[in-house]
Amino acid sequence: MTTDTAVTPAFDSLGLPQDIVDELAKNGVTTPFPIQAATIPDAIEGRDVLGCGRTGSGKTLAFGLPVLMRAAERRAAANRPRALILVPTRELAHQVRDALRTYARVVGVRVGDVVGGSSYTRQINELRRGVEVLVATPGRLSDLIDQGACDLGDVEVSVLDEADQMCDMGFMPQVSELLDQVRPDGQTLLFSATLDGDVDRLVRKYMNEPRTHSVDPPVSQVTAMEHHLLKVLPRDKNTIVTQIAAREGRTILFVRSKYRADTISEQLAQAGVPCASLHGGKTQSVRTRTLAKFREGRIQALVATDVAARGIHVDGIDMVVNVDLPTGHKDYLHRGGRTARAGASGLVVSLVAPNQRRMARRLLSDAGVEAKQHLVNPGDELLSEVTGAKEPSWEPWIEPPEPVRERRGRGGPRRGGPRGGGGGGYRGGGGYRGGERRGGGGDSRGGYRGDRPGGERRDYAPRGEGGYRGGERRGDDSRGGYRGDRPGGERRDYAPRGEGGYRGGERRGGGGGYRGGGDNRGGYRGDRRGPRREERFDSAPQY
Repeated sequence: MTTDTAVTPAFDSLGLPQDIVDELAKNGVTTPFPIQAATIPDAIEGRDVLGCGRTGSGKTLAFGLPVLMRAAERRAAANRPRALILVPTRELAHQVRDALRTYARVVGVRVGDVVGGSSYTRQINELRRGVEVLVATPGRLSDLIDQGACDLGDVEVSVLDEADQMCDMGFMPQVSELLDQVRPDGQTLLFSATLDGDVDRLVRKYMNEPRTHSVDPPVSQVTAMEHHLLKVLPRDKNTIVTQIAAREGRTILFVRSKYRADTISEQLAQAGVPCASLHGGKTQSVRTRTLAKFREGRIQALVATDVAARGIHVDGIDMVVNVDLPTGHKDYLHRGGRTARAGASGLVVSLVAPNQRRMARRLLSDAGVEAKQHLVNPGDELLSEVTGAKEPSWEPWIEPPEPVRERRGRGGPRRGGPRGGGGGGYRGGGGYRGGERRGGGGDSRGGYRGDRPGGERRDYAPRGEGGYRGGERRGDDSRGGYRGDRPGGERRDYAPRGEGGYRGGERRGGGGGYRGGGDNRGGYRGDRRGPRREERFDSAPQY
């Protein structure tokens, strides 16, 4: 293994297409990270590459840009991606997908993702349309292959990102099964923080004379962090956790179970700390929204379990708190890896009860970490100096509601026009439409019409608008039924509640039917001569 310490070149000297270099510059990415400068040229040449570096060192673009170049050579067939990127968690899959799509569009490459917790139908349809690059978690991809929705026989480039985490999470059998299905003459890129155990077995089985680069040895990640053991009494632990969580800045607090995550999150919210919990029991949409709020600073504390936290890649996390000690040194390092990203420094704090001190010392020794030890009590000045802890407001924090999304119909914007484009009636969805009979009842069509023929619907009808329209009668032509649509145009002049009633259809030269609004010209009223309904919107009162 070589450790690359040479002066970092510019992106345009790495062999990347000028379109990608220009897009990188447009996004403010002008100087490659060391891992990128070291691995991109070998990956572009088609060599197998083994990259050793910590989280936040720039690995996504290190493998992603060469993959996009290779995938741009030809279009993928339906259900047969040409490049595969395997990652351990849903959140990481989404982050990799989004990062690559930024540059994929300039070379005409489609990037898709298949992960657990999301719609099978959406993912199957995306694969059917064809994607050149597929980002996937092992479990969901295996399911789709079993269903016949995906075939890896055309995969020319395989990437294992965070390979050590995938092995630690028990994905080794599935990863091996998936790699057995790709082209045997393909290229393999593997990135990992450590290269021992199952990762080493993957390297020996699936990589051909890989070029190995370790630009950021694991020790550098440890030394970029400051580690502290806080000795606390059990009765004080909850108060100390609350005071630490109330500090300024983003903080992740790790616990051992989903129940603990939810309980502590509720405790912090009651104390006035904007916070949320993150664990495997949450749906994917909730997890995604929670991470977005944390990234945007709408919540300052995140209470997480180990499994959920493996997908957290958020810059600006300056402290990790081990509320509950991890079970092993690898989990300790993975937790700490959420901070000190991209060369920044970070703080890792572990709360230790008297009966846990021996276990904590062994844990740190196995991780190769030296930690400062302190005996602290709630409100101590020392606690504030080490962690930035402060007294919370004790005014319960209530999460503000999500912004209301604009309701959208099918198709494009609604246009005006005679009886066109306007699905009205109850909640904009139409209603019962009686059949159409043309020429004395020869053709009869009817039924429930709930579709909206229009586009984006902004003119929702107030209660009481619309009603039964008997349809149109032209001689023997009778069309009837419940019509909730309003003719033509965007409707802004809502009628007051209470107008309208039973209106017969349109009848040329005739009158009759029930007419609301106090008009006693009564009877079933058929077609009116003269201007169409949309031209005489206010000509008659309506309900």
